[in-house]
Amino acid sequence: MPKSLPYLGIAGALIAGALMAAAGGSHGVEAGGLPAFAVLVAAAFAVQWIAFVPAWLLQTERYFDLTGSITFLVVTGSAFAIRGAFDARSLVIAAAIAIWALRLGPFLFLRVRRDGEDRRFRQIKPNFPVFLMTWTLQGLWVSLTAGPALAALLAREVRPPDWTLAAGSALWVLGFAIEVTADAQKTRFRAVPENRSRYITSGLWAWSRHPNYFGEILLWIGIAVIAAPALEGWQLATLISPVFVWLLLTRISGVRMLEARANRRWRDDPGYQDYVRRTNALLLRPPRRT
Repeated sequence: MPKSLPYLGIAGALIAGALMAAAGGSHGVEAGGLPAFAVLVAAAFAVQWIAFVPAWLLQTERYFDLTGSITFLVVTGSAFAIRGAFDARSLVIAAAIAIWALRLGPFLFLRVRRDGEDRRFRQIKPNFPVFLMTWTLQGLWVSLTAGPALAALLAREVRPPDWTLAAGSALWVLGFAIEVTADAQKTRFRAVPENRSRYITSGLWAWSRHPNYFGEILLWIGIAVIAAPALEGWQLATLISPVFVWLLLTRISGVRMLEARANRRWRDDPGYQDYVRRTNALLLRPPRRT
């Protein structure tokens, strides 16, 4: 990796965060004379940098995912408190993110503790700028992913319940159920010692090679649908959230990294190659016949 790349990554994340702050902060309420949305984006990055200091000193990644989830809770709770509106749309958005974060953060933390490490960080931790870039990118992840939710929570006008609230809630429930079920199935599978070196092909994993990521993308689409009617002007740019989540999970990390690792491990396994041919990488669908 070129020595300048981490610094370019940090600069790029900050620029993208600033653009999101400017877009999401338009037509929203203020806090201390500043757009509240922009303040919360700055807070999302600040939390990561604060958490980075002990992580670097102790050379640990154990609290990385948990810190991300805590940041979602902090910015969402703050947005809900700043405007102080208790309309149905705001309550559903805040509850959806809180439930998701309270489930995913501890789940990932306990998984890393059980496994002893997060293998993604083996080459990252010893390199100061790369490790800092990774934490900075997590601030961008929070800002972009939660963007439409925060903008809706901080909107000046309250939008009454409509069909988007029902439709978005249904998508969120479905996506959350898929993600939780897939994670539970894989956890039970990996708990069996003889399955440690095997790949899962049962349950939802028979219909998708990455059903947990499909559920994750679907639930954020649901939140965007709920939030959309409360947005106006440049705030609509925050609806890039589910597209960003899809790109992150399929093109940057997630699917791309796991598929590459699986191909290296089982490329000579006819059973795995047949599983790949029969099963979609992301979308849930019955396995193809061979």
